[in-house]
Amino acid sequence: MPHTYSACLVHCVFSTKERRNIITPEMRGRLFAYMAGVARGNGIGAVAVGGTRNHVHLLLDVPPTVNASKAMQLIKGRSSRWIHETFPSQAGFEWQEAYGAFSIGTSQVARTVDYIERQEEHHASRPFEDEFLAILRKHKIDHDPQHAWG
Repeated sequence: MPHTYSACLVHCVFSTKERRNIITPEMRGRLFAYMAGVARGNGIGAVAVGGTRNHVHLLLDVPPTVNASKAMQLIKGRSSRWIHETFPSQAGFEWQEAYGAFSIGTSQVARTVDYIERQEEHHASRPFEDEFLAILRKHKIDHDPQHAWG
């Protein structure tokens, strides 16, 4: 797309199926690097990738040729297959079907990156479910608290 300029920053959040605590510390660095590589390989900027034992946060710069749904399909699908191939002991690994995708402005990038990088520290005192509901409220998204995270 010549002469097309875009800054579409999207903070994406999703968890393991049933929010199982199965993303081990040994997996995390490699998994997050792999997810960033999948994004970049599809023309999606991976500004930050992080998370904890049961969920992932990504800050993506999504080009006009890819929507957030396609980005999630690519990243979740390929990373799930990679986990099965790389960590045979994780044969039952699955991502939840649902995800959250929240637009942010360029002025929020540094704060969002810091938030993503501090997930372990953040979740020492706040469970994922509370965090996700707070993000929905912050973005004024109507939701059913019983089904907010898929």
